[in-house]
Amino acid sequence: MLSPSYSPNEYHKLPDVPGVYKYFNGEDDLIYVGKAKSLKKRVASYFMKSAGLNLKTKRMVKEIRRIEFTMVNSEFDALLLENNLIKKSQPKYNILLKDDKTYPYLLVTKEHFPQIYPTRKVIPSRGTYYGPFASVKAMNNVLELIRSLFTIRTCKLDLNPYKIAEQKYKVCLEYHIGNCLGPCEGLQSEDSYLKDIDQAKNILKGNLGIPKAFFKSRMQEAAENLAFEAAQRYKDKLELLEKYQAKSLVANPQITSLDVFSIVTDEKFAFVNYLKIKNGAIHITKTVELKKKLDETEQELLLTAIFRLRDQFQSDSKEIISNIDLEEPIEGLHLVVPKIGDKRKLIELSLKNAMYYKKEKALASGKVKEKKNRILLQLQKDLSLKEIPDHIECFDNSNIQGAYPVASMVCFLDGKPAKKEYRHFHIKTVEGPNDFASMTEIVGRRYSRLLKENKALPKLIVIDGGKGQLSAAVEAMKSLGIYGMVPVIGIAKKLEEIYFPEDSYPLHIDKKSESLRLIQRVRDEAHRFAITFHRDVRSKNSFKTALDQIEGIGPQTTNKLLQHYKSVKKIREASEEEIAEIIGNDKAKKIINFIKQ
Repeated sequence: MLSPSYSPNEYHKLPDVPGVYKYFNGEDDLIYVGKAKSLKKRVASYFMKSAGLNLKTKRMVKEIRRIEFTMVNSEFDALLLENNLIKKSQPKYNILLKDDKTYPYLLVTKEHFPQIYPTRKVIPSRGTYYGPFASVKAMNNVLELIRSLFTIRTCKLDLNPYKIAEQKYKVCLEYHIGNCLGPCEGLQSEDSYLKDIDQAKNILKGNLGIPKAFFKSRMQEAAENLAFEAAQRYKDKLELLEKYQAKSLVANPQITSLDVFSIVTDEKFAFVNYLKIKNGAIHITKTVELKKKLDETEQELLLTAIFRLRDQFQSDSKEIISNIDLEEPIEGLHLVVPKIGDKRKLIELSLKNAMYYKKEKALASGKVKEKKNRILLQLQKDLSLKEIPDHIECFDNSNIQGAYPVASMVCFLDGKPAKKEYRHFHIKTVEGPNDFASMTEIVGRRYSRLLKENKALPKLIVIDGGKGQLSAAVEAMKSLGIYGMVPVIGIAKKLEEIYFPEDSYPLHIDKKSESLRLIQRVRDEAHRFAITFHRDVRSKNSFKTALDQIEGIGPQTTNKLLQHYKSVKKIREASEEEIAEIIGNDKAKKIINFIKQ
């Protein structure tokens, strides 16, 4: 059952039983889900032994404002529940498994003369789904095999017995070339058709032995009756099946169903390869990347991958083999780390795939870094800078006829947005619509603070605007004594001209240049950030003004609500009971009546 929520200093109240715990931050967002053999001991470890925690975990603990938990019967149940909650909510401090593709399935429809066709949407009422397949190619290979072995219709007709009896349909080309036996005209009985469907289902389940036995017996029967052409057709189909099985045979056929997992890691990521084995053949192969969020061990990362991949690919195998052992056994599953034999060969094959994925990731990362360096080097060349501009800051103002004047500063590190470094500014010293004075104020405030805190200055400052705004920024820099230490430019919107201080002629960079696109991207991001902030400020102030007109609602009440909910939108979405907990029943009623108007 679900318990009441507790604050972080009430962790000692949690029960000493297996379960799942959930951490929420100040905005009541779920930030972490964990499992525990003992809820009380596990949660206490976050708050009692802070010295032993890494920096990421300490940061998470600082954000926790509320704890919820669910008690379960066993640690295994806790694992299952944790997996479901993480998959549903994607909390920011839980391990991130990067694999958001929608996988293809083969659907055997629930109707007269069922169809078999690929789909990515799972709607259980339509029929039985087989898969998911790790690739479209793997799925098409199975579908092609089935259509080569059996005469399964490919049309979308509604083959209701009444419609067939009324002769509503005519056979198509598929009938004339031998791919269909014409059930639409009643030339094939439904019982005969369903026998093919049953055999196709065996192939989709990976039970190749049953259709092989079926074709072998039909071949022998036809040969005994001297029907040699029919016997040859059955022999061809039997060879097709054996050829298909031989393509995916990787181990001793005596190996039954099992799951193979291998894991390799680096500082930030883990790479897990999964092979689903049935009757000695690989039916699914998949490699995924897991991003470490805290200080997870290889065992924790592997356990996460085991649960998510088995769930995703609907595995019911009781045996798992891996290259590393888990700290504790998984209830109902048998995990082995093989040292020799065919199972060891499977591990080596799986590891080969995981290592290749890791290598490709590293190469791709290197190419991205190379591209970033190329753009920054080009920007350095175009602007004649002494250093590579790997730290860029850009400023923009926003106001409507001087009302609610605000500004923004965005930061790009290595050519990418560093959103934690973004800053908003309320204009404090300027009256009326004066963009130049506002620019002087915010640039002065930003860099006086960096100097005071002894932090690094950027390698390039970009001002959204032409010579006027640029001159205003330069004035602030001169007053701080940093003019000449940091290059500063202005970018005018109309012609995308680049202005330098004390230079009357603008620089025109090629419109197709990657360096100009980077400057435009930085400028557009600063503009977006400023406009969004201005809209929020305007909304809050108009909301405050409107609330002030309600009898009994003063500035303190309004501020209390805004401090708690952070935005006007969240206040509008809150219930009367929730608001009453903050400002009391009478005022809550007045607020709700006002919102509903």
